[in-house]
Amino acid sequence: MTDLKARVESALKDDIAPALLLDGAEIEVLDVSDGVARVRLGGVCAGCPATIMTVITSLEDELRKKVPEVEVIEAVP
Repeated sequence: MTDLKARVESALKDDIAPALLLDGAEIEVLDVSDGVARVRLGGVCAGCPATIMTVITSLEDELRKKVPEVEVIEAVP
């Protein structure tokens, strides 16, 4: 695991995603490279494209504050 990936995982788990977890959503960091964090959403968010885009958009802004090297979050299946 890269240090950058670990920082992204920590920021999402500890600071950003707890509210998602309360709603039954899950987020897994698959890879972080070239300014892109690739994540997989699970739980209630997994099957709804509109929800995925809403979640990703809101997570991106917060993640950039914590880990400025990440420019974009990309949801992958």
